[in-house]
Amino acid sequence: MKSINKNAPVTCSKTIIINADINKVWNVLTNINDWHLWQTDISKSIIIGELQANTNFVWKTGGANIKSTLHTVVPNKQFGWTGKTFGMFAIHNWTISEQNNGTTTVLVEESMEGLLATLFKRAFNKSLENGMEKWLHLLKQTCELSN
Repeated sequence: MKSINKNAPVTCSKTIIINADINKVWNVLTNINDWHLWQTDISKSIIIGELQANTNFVWKTGGANIKSTLHTVVPNKQFGWTGKTFGMFAIHNWTISEQNNGTTTVLVEESMEGLLATLFKRAFNKSLENGMEKWLHLLKQTCELSN
């Protein structure tokens, strides 16, 4: 997995426990074409090829069009991509692990760098933290409701 840049001006890491089977969580998380159905900030998301490293996808979130490239796809373990928008570069990683009680732990990490990330470091860090919390909550809600 490509590591986030821990020295970037904007970084965040969050964890959640989802009361659902790891296969369910993996399938919801990695079905990029359906992100807009449950992730309310995303208005479109289209993968251009297979779910594998070096595959591109385009998506629109919060009004920003983003072109991303998958860097890691390890079924039921790791999922990550890099993305560019507005002169910023982001690394976004998900790590999921199955617990003995049938729940799934999800860790999400992201770093953002570039001129805007440096200039608006405080606002972008807060926005990223809020966005991650929302994404995790919606992922949990979607996976648990369809159990």
